[in-house]
Amino acid sequence: MIDAQGRPIHYLRLSVTDRCNLSCLYCRAEARVEPLPREKLLSFEEIVRAVKIACELGIDRVRITGGEPLVRQGICGLIRMLRENCRISDLSLSTNGLLLADLAGELRRAGLNRVNVSLDSLKPDRFRTITRGGDLARVLAGIERAREAGLAPIKLNTVVMKGVNDDELVDLALFALERGLTIRFIELMPIGEAITSGLWPTAHLSATQVQQRLAAEFHLLPAEATPGSGPARYFRVEGLPGRIGFIAPLSAPFCSHCNRIRLTASGELRPCLAHDHGLSLRESLRKGDEDRVKALFLQAVGAKPPGHGWGEDQETLTTMADLGG
Repeated sequence: MIDAQGRPIHYLRLSVTDRCNLSCLYCRAEARVEPLPREKLLSFEEIVRAVKIACELGIDRVRITGGEPLVRQGICGLIRMLRENCRISDLSLSTNGLLLADLAGELRRAGLNRVNVSLDSLKPDRFRTITRGGDLARVLAGIERAREAGLAPIKLNTVVMKGVNDDELVDLALFALERGLTIRFIELMPIGEAITSGLWPTAHLSATQVQQRLAAEFHLLPAEATPGSGPARYFRVEGLPGRIGFIAPLSAPFCSHCNRIRLTASGELRPCLAHDHGLSLRESLRKGDEDRVKALFLQAVGAKPPGHGWGEDQETLTTMADLGG
C-alpha cells in the first residue's frame, strides 16, 4: 500500500482493548470513562481476519497495543492465532509491564518477538503518582522476566515531562545502558489527558533539550537502528551495552517517512495518530465482506495526511489508550 505522499505503508498498530489497569497523567483521566461493551470490541477471529487481509495488502509488521493489551483475556491465544494465520515478519507488543512477569514466557512461546515497556520513573512513589497506582517493582520484575524469556530487543519508553520526571534522565539512561536495554525518551504530545488536564504544553521538553542534558553526562555516539526502530534516533555509550533513543514528534517530525496505520479495539482504522476519527471495519468484518474490508484499508491509507498538524495548533482529544499508542 502506497499513500498519496508516496510512503509505503507496511506497519499496523493493533489495539486489542481500550481497558487499562493504570491511568497515567498524560494518557487517561483519573475518572475513567466507561469501557466499551464487549459487543463493540473486535473478537479474536475478527482481528485475525482483519490482519490477514492487511498482510495481503502489504502489512508485514504488527504491534499489539491497548489500552493495556495484557488485560485482554486470552491475549497469548490471539498472538498464537496471528502467527498461525498471518504473514507477519515482526510481531511485537507495547505494555505498561504490570502483568508482564506472569505472561512473558507464554507470550514468547506463542510467537511474540519483542516488547516495549513504559517506564516513566525509577522512584516508586513518583511512579505511583504518574501512573496513578502503578507498582514499580512489578514492572521491573516484568522487564527481567521478558529478558529471561528471550523477548528481544526490549525497549523502554519514557515520556519526558518537565517538572515531573526530567530530573531522572541520567538515572533512567543508566538503567538501560547497564542492562543492555534500549530506552527511548519521547516528547510529550498534545493528545487526550495531556491537553484536558493542562499538562500540555507546560510540561513539554524537546528531544533536543533532553539529548543536551544527557550529552553533558555521557559521550553519545551515533548507533545503528535496532529491529523495529521506527522514528527514533539512537546513540550508544562506549563500554555500556544498552542504547539511548530520542523520539521527537513535535520538534523534529518524522511524518515524511511514516509507514503505519492504526486499528482500534472497536475496529476503526485511523490513518494518523493525530486523527480523532477513522473508518470502521467492524460491520464489514462481521458480514464477511472481505472486499469491503480491503477497500476500507486502501481508503484509510489514501487519507493519510502529509503530517500530524500539531505544529499548526491541532490537538487530538482521543486518549492514547483509545488510539493504540
